[in-house]
Amino acid sequence: MSNQFKPSTLVGAIAVAMGLSSPAFANTNSASNQDILQLETLVVTASRSEERIEDVPARISVIDEKTIQQSPITDLGQLLRRESALNIVQSGGMGQVTSAFIRGTNSAHTLFLKDGASLNTALDGGASIPYIDLSNISQIEVLKGPASVQYGTDAIGGVINVRTTAPTKSKIFVTTEAGEYDTYKSIIGADFVKDGLYAQIRGQRLESNGTPVTDKDSTRASYDQKGYEAKVGYEQEQYAVSVDMNENKGTNVYYGGSKDFLNRLINVNGRFELNSDLSINARYSNFKDEITGKVSTYFFNTERNEGDVNLRWNFSEHQNLIAGVGINNADVESLAIINRKKSLDSTGYYLQHQYNDDGVHTQAGIRLEDNDQFGNHVVGQLASRIQITPLTSIYANIGTAFKAPTGNQLYYTDSSKWGDTTYITIGNQDLKPEESISYELGIDQELNYGLTAYASIYQTKVKNLIEYASHFDVANNTSIASYFNTDKAKMTGGELGLKWKQDGLFLTTEYAYVKTKNEETNKELLRRPRQSLTLTTGLENELYGISASLVSKSTSKEYEGTTPGYATVDLNAYWNINPNVKVFTNIANVGDVEYKTASYGGGYYYINGGRLASAGVTFKY
Repeated sequence: MSNQFKPSTLVGAIAVAMGLSSPAFANTNSASNQDILQLETLVVTASRSEERIEDVPARISVIDEKTIQQSPITDLGQLLRRESALNIVQSGGMGQVTSAFIRGTNSAHTLFLKDGASLNTALDGGASIPYIDLSNISQIEVLKGPASVQYGTDAIGGVINVRTTAPTKSKIFVTTEAGEYDTYKSIIGADFVKDGLYAQIRGQRLESNGTPVTDKDSTRASYDQKGYEAKVGYEQEQYAVSVDMNENKGTNVYYGGSKDFLNRLINVNGRFELNSDLSINARYSNFKDEITGKVSTYFFNTERNEGDVNLRWNFSEHQNLIAGVGINNADVESLAIINRKKSLDSTGYYLQHQYNDDGVHTQAGIRLEDNDQFGNHVVGQLASRIQITPLTSIYANIGTAFKAPTGNQLYYTDSSKWGDTTYITIGNQDLKPEESISYELGIDQELNYGLTAYASIYQTKVKNLIEYASHFDVANNTSIASYFNTDKAKMTGGELGLKWKQDGLFLTTEYAYVKTKNEETNKELLRRPRQSLTLTTGLENELYGISASLVSKSTSKEYEGTTPGYATVDLNAYWNINPNVKVFTNIANVGDVEYKTASYGGGYYYINGGRLASAGVTFKY
């Protein structure tokens, strides 16, 4: 199927969507719209304990289940584009390498979690974002700002936590969505609930012929992946335990080759209430991320074993302490690192205090991280939110964080030839850990007519920022690249947002600005657009909904020149025909926008996958 705009394809997709059926996620006889709007949003990422989003003394946003379920084909990176404080760089279309830059920090400074378990690899420091399946996700929490006190390394810029929840009633369902480029995804699932015992299973399959990866090659990069998730648990007031296992594997083509991937997470959680004021929480997780390819060096096998135990003590009506220890053992294996195998292990000890009473919410914490390679590092956090009037709250926080070098940064070694030029990359075992300090101020203001406005300003300073650079040896026609520490870097910026919701109509818009600076060279950091604007508006109720989302980015610096800015629009619609059937349709990148996402080098650019019109149906019983 051609990626040229075909009116018949688009009309057909919409016609199918409005004429088929799918499972309703809300019963037409359930609570009123007003009741739904008043439901509290609860988050856990900022403090490791459940709290109202309005009380968090930091800027945190939530992508809810309804938004996640708009399009099963949509991956995590596409959803995160709607967060203006994030720059999502995808090296091509569906399934291609994706990086997330939060508030101008490095992509490896974003910690990805699933129910508290790390999904970042110790080899390159990032997460395999396209391979994080969302078939069973209830909400995505995006915490902007450092969180090393809670989670140790990898969280200088922020945390993205994809969360599941225990089912509340038994059901079975099947969802299918199909669209352009011979793309489809199907999900089948079942939930069982009885007397505190629950079981949940999901299976999913996604295939696409794909789109071109760069602007200089029309070859399509196909993508094929399948996976499952199984979760069982038992929950009572005094104790709870759950075991969750999910696996995702497949093949995707990239520019110049293809790779097979597999990631698997086993996550075990337990809670026991010793008494009304004292509880123990424990978690063990094993995460495996593996990629093999036709190019010998494009192989890696990383495995992370994590354990965390903490004690929560509610020592007064409005105060609590959390004390815990976390063990993080990471093993990396690659043909492109020295001696092929390395271990990158650390242990963290943390203490956190919270106070919540009558419009005052404070959080203070400290963590000692004992890294096997880089010794001890102490990080801390102080934060407070105050409800200064019934409609106005302000917050302030200060936090330090650190990031240990990754396996690739320390040990990577590779040599390849392109034409007459030899390209060599060498790791740097003399690298120092990155250290940061961040300051933030914010305000939230409720207005008339269902309007809420907010603003945040921040500054992050990073010492020993790890950068990648190359120089060209003319005599030997060789490009030699490596990693090095930049003494100082600074990111300064803010966000300004407006939300409105009334009688099913809604609008959310946010403008973000960030200025980054390498204070050694006085140059901007790469792939950080200064300005971002996002807007989502529409109409939603229990029967039907229609919405449009705009994402706009300014230009950004690149290894070679700049990446142009862009603006793109997505359309979504659904119709709950009855409590058992829902139909939906989506058009991603209206107008067939194939904008440039990042520089490939040599005058080439990675491009977005273009327009994707699709339609789907869900049956639920």
